[in-house]
Amino acid sequence: MRSVLVAGGTGYVGRALVPVLLAQGHTVRVLARAASASRVPAGAATVIGDALDVASYSAAVRPGDTIVQLVGTPRPSPSKAAEFVRVDGPSIRAAVHAARSGRAAHIVYVSVAHPAPVMRAYIDVRAAGEAAIMAAGLTATILRPWYVLGPGHRWPIALAPIYAAARLVPSLRAGAERLGLVTLAQMVAALASAIEDQPVPRTIRIVEVPEIRRARL
Repeated sequence: MRSVLVAGGTGYVGRALVPVLLAQGHTVRVLARAASASRVPAGAATVIGDALDVASYSAAVRPGDTIVQLVGTPRPSPSKAAEFVRVDGPSIRAAVHAARSGRAAHIVYVSVAHPAPVMRAYIDVRAAGEAAIMAAGLTATILRPWYVLGPGHRWPIALAPIYAAARLVPSLRAGAERLGLVTLAQMVAALASAIEDQPVPRTIRIVEVPEIRRARL
């Protein structure tokens, strides 16, 4: 059993993850603003706070916690560069500070697959988040999906023939695998596995798309 604090637990991935963690026997608290408290999955405790505010985030962390950082701009696109700077950057910096000052045992961060030829502003902010985790000397798992398929998030399925063709070309195969699509179920399974299988203290584990795809509950 882990004591898990989820930031972003009312979002797309978080609402699917929290019930799984509860079913596995973990104690789950969700950091949420008052306006989002009604969307916290049943069975999880609600901690009212702001994931972009260092003091608010730090107050929610208990020693030994596993912090799951899912906060980010919904439906990222190249047009949302300013939002990445306003939301994604401050949220991971607050999480890092909270993990270090609150003596969290493990931070789990959903970053993004890179390098990639598109979404550079998004990648820059997420890579900076990874760098902050590394500089802080935390015990961490960093997951790097490219796109998570699920309800309301299925348009990239149309790109399946392009992915299939790219895998047949030796020079493109590695990129097609690194930037491959994962399902919401695979993402949740990979997160749950990362939480249960905590890395050795002060080490950082990177989970790329092929490993996410292999994850099962």
